[in-house]
Amino acid sequence: MPPRLHFEDFAPGSTRIDGGVTVTKDDIVAFARRFDPQPFHIDEEAAKRTFVGRMIASGWHTCALTMRIIADGFILDTASMGAPGIEDLKWLQPVHPGDALRVRATVLDARPSQSRPDRGLVRFRFEALNQANEIAMVQTNWIMIGRRDASPLPEAEASTRSQPLGQVKAASPSASSLPHVREEDVISSPFDDLVPGATSQLGAHRFTASDIVVFAQRFDPQPFHVDPEAARHSSFGGLAASGWHTAAVWMRLMIAHREHAVQARKPTIELGPSPGFTDLRWLKPVYVDDTIAYSSTLTDKRPSASRPGWNLAYHRNVGVNQTGDEVFRFQSCVFWRERVGS
Repeated sequence: MPPRLHFEDFAPGSTRIDGGVTVTKDDIVAFARRFDPQPFHIDEEAAKRTFVGRMIASGWHTCALTMRIIADGFILDTASMGAPGIEDLKWLQPVHPGDALRVRATVLDARPSQSRPDRGLVRFRFEALNQANEIAMVQTNWIMIGRRDASPLPEAEASTRSQPLGQVKAASPSASSLPHVREEDVISSPFDDLVPGATSQLGAHRFTASDIVVFAQRFDPQPFHVDPEAARHSSFGGLAASGWHTAAVWMRLMIAHREHAVQARKPTIELGPSPGFTDLRWLKPVYVDDTIAYSSTLTDKRPSASRPGWNLAYHRNVGVNQTGDEVFRFQSCVFWRERVGS
């Protein structure tokens, strides 16, 4: 069945609310064990002794659930061609077991593509709301959407695997402009544990067809992520991983790398939550059997003025495929401190 909604149906200023997904403890633990096994995501007792004080969902889990809610709400009935990335995202309220999430989608802008007349670009603000109508997460990003009555994409172009997902660019921020970390919340005295400019190789992951489909069926069931035949006829030209899958694997490898560092040296480091990120770009699709090598470069470090004893670390994170093409990158920030008693 052809999609009902096209580029022309998304008028700037229009708003809709979708969803009503209750997040269970089992949901939180299952996602975290797979992608983000920090104590405050997987162990209620251990969480009481951490920065956040109780069990919360991984922020990447909230992202994935938001994607599922908007997919069921309208994306699966839309001529969606994927998203080039996320301009900025803030995790404003923790998501706890029992919280019920909805998503408010607001169209901020819509413009026809100048280079590809079969599609347009729609800029959305997505707000994940809990049962108290508090905003748990807010993100701003563009989605490519097919135009009504557009000519089909030529087969040769549809199967060109080297095409980037889009050409919408966001300015790369400085560390101090990352979301939810205000300049007045940091102080400038140095500390010695981390060295700006140092790059950590986090490891690599091969994306199998099963790997891609299982994640997408749960969180991002667009045809080009779950159906090889539909994907072949899409602008991707083949089955491609959800961008949120690519990001979640980065998180898993980051945690594994840090756990290895904890075991290898003293003093050990305790991670807190992240307030958000900026300039996430899905630069090229990740296809079946692509192997993505991830790295993270420390760009800045500052003690936090608002959280005494805690520090802020800023990173530029990158994923590169087996042919050397950069497929994924974003700017991140995380709270951390030396573990008490180390």
